[in-house]
Amino acid sequence: TGTTTSPSAATLRDRNNLVDLTSPFAKIRWNVRTSGFHQVRPVVRLADGTWLVGDRATGPSADFNQDDISIADVRWMKLDIARVVAVGNWIEHPDLSKVDEVGFADLIPGSGHGPGGYVNVARIEVYGKPVKR
Repeated sequence: TGTTTSPSAATLRDRNNLVDLTSPFAKIRWNVRTSGFHQVRPVVRLADGTWLVGDRATGPSADFNQDDISIADVRWMKLDIARVVAVGNWIEHPDLSKVDEVGFADLIPGSGHGPGGYVNVARIEVYGKPVKR
């Protein structure tokens, strides 16, 4: 995300299934490298179209590191996806039983190439229960 001029986010989805992330064992595992003040945060899009960003973050790290984000430990805020900005107050107990998309956000604009600031996400794995669309 180093060359972006605004905060950025990317998500993935399964075309056949939603995912239920309500299990105490639900998690996101990713392999990321970050620089400067940049951090990678979990993002979900619920089946009703609501976007949420989590408070658990990975980074900074000079090399690629694997990190597990336990969904049960995450606090969520609404995400204005057009601006990739957290808005409002904490969402108490969001319904994560039907999640359409899962990904990451970097809430800081990039600073160009080099150590000034970026995130580099090499892999994302989502551990949850599939739910037919």
